[in-house]
Order: sequence, then C-alpha cells, then structure tokens
Amino acid sequence: MEKEEKFVGLVGLGYWGKNILRNLYGMGVLHTACDLDLAACREREKSFPGIQYLNDCGCLFQDEGIKAVAIAAPAAAHYGLVKKALLRGKDVFVEKPLASRVEEGEELVRLAEKRGRILMVGHILHYHPAMRALKKLIREGRLGELRYIYSNRLNMGKLRSEEDILWSFAPHDISLILDLMGEEPLRVSAFGGDYVTRGIADITVTALEFANGKKGHIFVSWLNPFKEQKLTVIGSRAMAVFDDVSEEKLFVYPYKIEWKENNIPEAGKAGCEVVPFEGAEPLREELEHFLFCVRTRTRPQTDGHEGLRVLKVLAEAHESLLREKKRGPQKKAETKYFAPKYFAHETAFIDEGAEIGEGTKIWHYSHILPGAKIGANCVIGQNVMIGPDVVVGNKCKIQNNVSLYKGVVLEDEVFCAPSCVFTNVYNPRAFIERKNEFRKTLVKRGATIGANATIVCGATIGEYAFIAAGAVVAGNVPPYALMAGVPARRIDFVCRCGTSLKREGSSNGMSVCSGCGNRYSFEAGGEEIKVLLEERA
Repeated sequence: MEKEEKFVGLVGLGYWGKNILRNLYGMGVLHTACDLDLAACREREKSFPGIQYLNDCGCLFQDEGIKAVAIAAPAAAHYGLVKKALLRGKDVFVEKPLASRVEEGEELVRLAEKRGRILMVGHILHYHPAMRALKKLIREGRLGELRYIYSNRLNMGKLRSEEDILWSFAPHDISLILDLMGEEPLRVSAFGGDYVTRGIADITVTALEFANGKKGHIFVSWLNPFKEQKLTVIGSRAMAVFDDVSEEKLFVYPYKIEWKENNIPEAGKAGCEVVPFEGAEPLREELEHFLFCVRTRTRPQTDGHEGLRVLKVLAEAHESLLREKKRGPQKKAETKYFAPKYFAHETAFIDEGAEIGEGTKIWHYSHILPGAKIGANCVIGQNVMIGPDVVVGNKCKIQNNVSLYKGVVLEDEVFCAPSCVFTNVYNPRAFIERKNEFRKTLVKRGATIGANATIVCGATIGEYAFIAAGAVVAGNVPPYALMAGVPARRIDFVCRCGTSLKREGSSNGMSVCSGCGNRYSFEAGGEEIKVLLEERA
C-alpha cells in the first residue's frame, strides 16, 4: 500500500471519534467515515471534505477498497463492530475497552488470529512520548525496583449513562500499570459510588495486588472540580510522576528513606528533576503505529492479547464493585464485643475468614487473605501478603515484602527476613493452570530464612536451621543446619541462639555453644546433630 492510498474506514464521529477523524484525514489515508447520526456526518464534512460519509457502517464493512477500520463507537458496541469488521477481512483499531465481557474479548482475539488480521486496542498512553521516556528510566534502573504505582484520573467532564467510570477512565491506567509491573495481578478489588445516575458508578477506586508485595491503585472520577491525570511510580531508588495536565509532563524525585538511630525512618528529600523528551501528539503516534502494523503485518504494541489482559482486570474490578454494592453498608461492630485482640495498621487488609491470634501486630499495606491462620504474638511487617490456607505459628516474625503463598506452613518462632521468597509451584507457566500442583513447604520451629533467600516449594526446613541471605534452597534442610550459596549447601551447624557450633574431638564429638552454653552431640560422621543434651538458661 502506498502511504497516500485511502484505505481506512472510521466508525464513530462523536466525542473522541472526531479526533481520530482529524488525524486520519491529515494522514491522507481516510476513505470513509460513518456515524449513525446523519447530522454529525454533515457537520464533520464541513471541516473534512473530500471523503465519503455514511450513516450505515454495514456498507463501510462491505467496501473492498477499505482494508482497515478504526472504531470509536460506544463501548457496548465494540464487540459487534469488531467482529463484523474481522469477518469481512479488515484490520481493526478499536478504542478501549476491547469488549464488555471477557468471553467476547477472547472470541475477538481468536478470530483475528484465525483470519490473520491486525487487532489493536486504543490504549493511547503507551504511545505518549512522556511514557516512553518513563519506561526508558525504568529500564535503565533509575528508579530501582518498582514497589508501588498509583494513578488519579479525575475530571468534571462528560458524564456517561451507558457505562460507568471504571470502564470509561480506568482502562488506560490499568494497561500502563500491568505493563510497568510486567505481570498479572494476584488480586483485584474495587469500591465506588453512583451519585448522578443510579447504577452507573461516578467514582471508583481499584486496588491491584502483585507478587512480592507490589501494589497499585487507580482512582477515577468524573465528579471532580478540576482535571487531574497523574501516574506516580515509586521505586526503591527514586519516584517518578507522569502529569499529563502539566506542561512538562514527566518528573523524577530521587527521594530515599534513611534509617536513623533507634530504627526510626526519615525521608531524605532531593530536588525534582524534569525529564525532557521529544513532543508529539499521542493519538497521532498511536494511529501511525496502527498503520505501520497494517502495512508491515507487525504485531501492535497494544494488540488484542494486551487488550484482553486489561479486560480481565476490568471484569474482576466490576465484579468486586457489584459484591460491595450487594453487601451494602456494614454496621460498625460494638468494640466491647468485637474489638480484635490483635493490632492491624489502618492500611492493612484483613479479609473475612482469616484467623489472627492475640497480640499479633500487622503493619502498613499488608494483606491477610481468607483462610490464613496466624498465631499469637507474631509481627507482620510492611507489604506482607499471607495467602489462603497459609499457617503461621506463634511468635513468628515476618519482615517487609514477604509473600507466603498457599502451601506454606511456618511453625512457632520462625523468622522470615525482608524480601525472602517462597514458591508454591515447581515449574510455573503463565499459560498453564497449575493450582492443583501446589507443593507444601514446611518451616519447622525456630528456623530463620535470611533476606532475599529463596525457598523452592516442596522443601522441609528443619528446626532452628539458618538459611543465609541470598541462598536458594531446593531441598530438605536438616535441623540446626547453616545453609548458604546457590544452590544452598550446608556449611556449618548453628545453636538455637544462632551461634555457629564448633565440634570438639572426633566426628562423634560434642559441641558446646560459645554464645549460650548449650551442649549438642553429633551423629556418626558429624553430618547431623543427634540431640540437644543440655540447654542453659
């Protein structure tokens, strides 16, 4: 196809369609524009003459001179229009969302692949020059490890009656957060309110929870006194803000948290850095990418599969909204009867059905899922996730950024250092469901798992064993063993107090802890502690 050839049809000339019309017209590729509103067609023709205008999209799909179609109709019509276009052999660009139901989105993706057609979804922020600059910062490691992403998309703009704010505003930010995190969320929840039209949410807040304690949230509203479109990315080294309303758009804040005396955190603030980038209209960039993919048969950056991932999150958030609405306002329990005997920070999420023992403390942004059982006098640090059916014994300490998935059992007095990792599937694949293959991991009484250590599922960690920082354990660990390395090997034995044990005399000798005086005997060969002979106070 030559660049000047007019081979693109456009369906929808309304609120956003007129902007697509302007760009495609300016590129010289627009063949036909269609809208059910004949008055809208006549109005657009005054500014953009010389192309065909129709109020019947069926005629547009049947025209063999049209090779590709852009769809900017209401979201409820996306599925039907995209399907018709694909069946007529057209490549398709469709505004978000891909469809209204996951099943419809899956059907469209299969149909596009079967027919060998390009299917692209209009998640426009991927084509924003500022977002490209932000992704470059992340790739270069300027922000460090991503920890938290949140967005505000607020306005006092057009109110819709056919779809709620979640489907109208949130897809852009969901798409970006999934892309930046590089993974699917483990859990999606949402709440909101319908204050203008009954049954149509005007305000929603959606929470996304990812592996290793990473989280995101999306606040959208069309009942806001001012326009705000911000995405904030919090990393271990710095923070970045994409502000689409600001003239300069992208900023980096190299803030750091420093730990002072008495273990008190203090924010170390630094000056804001404006990140430069080459300016361009995002919609123009997006449409040019679509045309490039059509001409070269290249897979779009925001193809049908990417649109389907976003659709699945939208559907899960929508279901969460419906559950919250059905449940209705909950009467506050009387403290004298129902006050928990444990402490949970106000930002922690404690799901119904979780059991938590007396005296346990749960800190910032941690999430305890239904069916989890936590004993008494435990300390749960920040950004900890304890999954369904996980068992945590008494007096355990679980430090920041640890996730305990289904299948993990910790006995009493286990210590999990920051960012240590437990798996529950031995050979995971994103495209294979293996929930019935979870392997149990048992950590016995008094054991320590060091910072950033990894415990591969199916292992048993013996009593008072000590896993060194960064070690990777892929098998059973004997009691009192000190394990280090990748893969982890036993390099020594340790006392209950954590002090290395020095064996006296022969391989069948005794050992007295230099730290606390506990006495141990060893099996033949000195490869395993047989018994604790004496424990000193």
